[in-house]
Amino acid sequence: MYDALYLRFGPQNWWPGETPFEVMVGAVLTQNTNWKNVERAIANLKKADLLDPFAITECAPERLAEVIKPAGYYNVKARRLKNLVCVLAEDYEGDLEAFFSGDVDELRRRLASISGVGLETADSIVLYAAGKPTFVVDAYTFRIVVRHGLLFPEAGYHELKMLFEDNLPRDPQLYNEYHALLVKVGKDFCRKRSPRCDGCPLEEFPHEVEEPF
Repeated sequence: MYDALYLRFGPQNWWPGETPFEVMVGAVLTQNTNWKNVERAIANLKKADLLDPFAITECAPERLAEVIKPAGYYNVKARRLKNLVCVLAEDYEGDLEAFFSGDVDELRRRLASISGVGLETADSIVLYAAGKPTFVVDAYTFRIVVRHGLLFPEAGYHELKMLFEDNLPRDPQLYNEYHALLVKVGKDFCRKRSPRCDGCPLEEFPHEVEEPF
């Protein structure tokens, strides 16, 4: 399936961001919105000289919410972003290398313990910002996997994640590319309400789309 997706779409060059810190911020801001809105919010942070852990920590929540407004749910995301960045600034003196130290499981637990950082966001930060091998799964991944009969609809986040990690080399670049390709095919073909199976790069694999996801 990976080969079929890569042959059709080519490299996706994820995750867009100039620095690991920008990637980390983007992982929080992209919750429940599209990437173009996140790009606008990050551009606002740069313009306001707020794309810095200490600047965000010291910024008033109301001011931060106004700056990231294009990302949507801005009051909630301002709190979540401050929760994450305050840990980096206060516990690690803003040192991302120290924050990202330790093994994958330790870093995942550290991130997931922060209020507002769920498992998907934590895995996105571990993979895309820290460059460590953890497979990121999301609604697109779940939909594609279930429709192709690789897991039951009752499967949870952990089962979905292990499906990939148990059957692929522990290679962060492979995990990066595979997740990006699944998002691409999920957006373009394996849609929630109106899947386009004809012409899909995964059309040759057994699939069933009677139930909506």
